[in-house]
Amino acid sequence: MNTNTLSRLFGKFAAHEFPAWFQRIVNMVYVRIFKIDLTEFAPLESYPSLNALFTRTFKVPRTIESNPKAIISPSDSLITEVGVVTQDSALQIKGMAYSVSELLIKDMPNVKSDNTTEGFGFVNLYLSPSDYHHYHTPCDLDIVEARYFGGELLPVNMSSLRKNQNLFVRNERVVLVANTVEPEPKRIYFVAVGALNVGKMVFHFEPRIQTNAAPNATAIYTYSTPIRLQKGDEIGYFQMGSTIVLIAQDICFDVHIGQKVRFGEKIAMLDSRQV
Repeated sequence: MNTNTLSRLFGKFAAHEFPAWFQRIVNMVYVRIFKIDLTEFAPLESYPSLNALFTRTFKVPRTIESNPKAIISPSDSLITEVGVVTQDSALQIKGMAYSVSELLIKDMPNVKSDNTTEGFGFVNLYLSPSDYHHYHTPCDLDIVEARYFGGELLPVNMSSLRKNQNLFVRNERVVLVANTVEPEPKRIYFVAVGALNVGKMVFHFEPRIQTNAAPNATAIYTYSTPIRLQKGDEIGYFQMGSTIVLIAQDICFDVHIGQKVRFGEKIAMLDSRQV
């Protein structure tokens, strides 16, 4: 059984609402296995399915870094790699590079090549099964295009990153092509990467994106009037843990490998050039 089929089956199980007494046990086991802290969320008996627990929302909104030039973490996650795009290469993990142009455009007909990403900063943010699963805008931005790439659903945890070449390029993903708003427009890519047991990736602004449907499918949605989102706005969510890759122009990310970051915290400054 391939990982796409397994993920679809798990997605059906996670979406099923069992009798309340049994669902509470399922939720309790999941919370204990993954050591989930529900301090900011409703208690475990509040969730009628595992999906509801996966996609839990805050009881009280999270505080967001107020500096208008600050790039914030789009999610609660672990920094697995950070650096600079060099000769079209970025790292999925130390010693294992992939082609950025393949990540952003691979096999998509009738899409002109993006301007070079040479010198852009990149950061990989891994959302574990215990993390808050929603993702948000890292800054004020205008979304000009959304690209969907079907693909495999390999795990994106550390062991899988070490053994699977070109994992981000091989896996299902959605690439949001956007421009920052302040202090002047700069290109930024928000890449949501699918993974094993991710039943779905949801994008509130684009309901036509249907993930985990056909491994080789591609689709592109272009917005003649860009979709303006404010820093901290919710873009969507994963149904289970996965990875977000940010690739941005004139950005030097102020984080380090192995660091845990929380949605709303500053991870870079706009217009901070590499030195």
